[in-house]
Amino acid sequence: MRPLALTLLTLTALASAPLAQAPAEPDWPAVEAETLRHFQALVQFDTSDPPGNEKPAADYVKSVLEREGIPVEVFALEAHRPNIVARLKGNGRKRPLLIMGHTDVVNVDAKKWTHPPFGAVRDGGYIYGRGTVDDKDNLTAALMVMVLLKRANVPLDRDVIFLAESGEEGTTRVGIELMVNQHFPAIDAEYCYAEGGGVTREAGRVRYASVQSTEKIPRGIDLIARGPSGHGSVPLINNAIAHLSAAVAKVAAWRPPIMLNDTTGAYFKRLAALSPPDVAKHYRDVLSLDPKISGPADDWLLENEPRHSSMLRTSASPNIIQGGYRNNVIPSEARATLDVRMTPEENPERFLEQVKKVVNDPAVEVVFNGWPPSSNGGTRPGGASRIDTEAFKVIEAGITKHYATTTLPTMSTGASDMAYLRGKGIQCYGIGPAADAEDGPLGFGAHSDQERILESELHRFVRFHWDIVANLVRASGAAGR
Repeated sequence: MRPLALTLLTLTALASAPLAQAPAEPDWPAVEAETLRHFQALVQFDTSDPPGNEKPAADYVKSVLEREGIPVEVFALEAHRPNIVARLKGNGRKRPLLIMGHTDVVNVDAKKWTHPPFGAVRDGGYIYGRGTVDDKDNLTAALMVMVLLKRANVPLDRDVIFLAESGEEGTTRVGIELMVNQHFPAIDAEYCYAEGGGVTREAGRVRYASVQSTEKIPRGIDLIARGPSGHGSVPLINNAIAHLSAAVAKVAAWRPPIMLNDTTGAYFKRLAALSPPDVAKHYRDVLSLDPKISGPADDWLLENEPRHSSMLRTSASPNIIQGGYRNNVIPSEARATLDVRMTPEENPERFLEQVKKVVNDPAVEVVFNGWPPSSNGGTRPGGASRIDTEAFKVIEAGITKHYATTTLPTMSTGASDMAYLRGKGIQCYGIGPAADAEDGPLGFGAHSDQERILESELHRFVRFHWDIVANLVRASGAAGR
């Protein structure tokens, strides 16, 4: 009878083993209360950039991590602008995952705010304040994931690295550039989850989720017109401002050719499947190699959905004009600045030559102006993250579970710090909470004067963030929900 008894004991032990390994599901009501406390505290720190003083928020994050027994490192180019790095060690079977958020926010004009910009005021189901959707939502969610992983003692196949970075809103030399150029081993990873995506709601219902897998690269081009100065009472045919005006008009009317990539191709195909037939036709047609088909669709997007038109190509927007200093003096020089956003596949020098051909005026010089500034004098790196990776598939599964919608891999028309990480070979994906499409035009979006987030969507985002990280890093054989 002993062998039978041993067999029964063995089977009982094996049956109970997965349950012993499974981390307990977080107590979500308690987690929500803790999330709200940390989120409001972080929003209440004035970390405006400029001038830049992220230390109070960084110190707060550091204290939360250290209370949980999570080791923390501090890296700072300037003492009042530190970066916080924490790491949970795995068994090393897989390369690390980096999760990150930035502690700085864009500056504010407090007179234009209904609620105090750093009050984190709760009103009508929303939380108002600078940084509520850029980027203290991602910062708080990543912080909570680290805390929950540590408390549950989740077995990990890969290290989980948390980065709270400074300087994202325009001073990258103190943040991501410092980390990439001088301390890269501290954040080196296979995958990264950061800001740059989000879930779009319309009329209160989820429509789709965007995951940023690549982004356009910002460059600045100056058009500089020169001519003789003189008295304004005697108009000149070679007036610098007249030449510059013609050049600006030509560039503004020019539409660079469509340049699709894997991300934008998948984006428009999936978006077409979600859209009404009349709109879906434009999304499908713009993918055609036949300009007779793609051209009219491109025209429709430019008129009705300019953001989508920008996703199709390298764009150039004339945003600054300078020239002259008094009414009766013809200036000898006038300058216009173009905000150029290049697709990752674009050749910068070739594009500059295209702009020169469009301007077609020997009186107007066309040059790169060194914007945006970089700590090493170079430009932001390009690159795209694959959409067939384990990390992307985990995001898609999480979006299906928590938002019951389609995932659109997206090329952001704006810039993020993930560009620097992609330049080092890390596969990066931008995620974010759900927001109403109506919020932006009404002045409630990122960088607006009434920036806000739905409290319920902050909590749903934390649950989503927990799931995708736990499912990507949990050790093989460790069961979990």
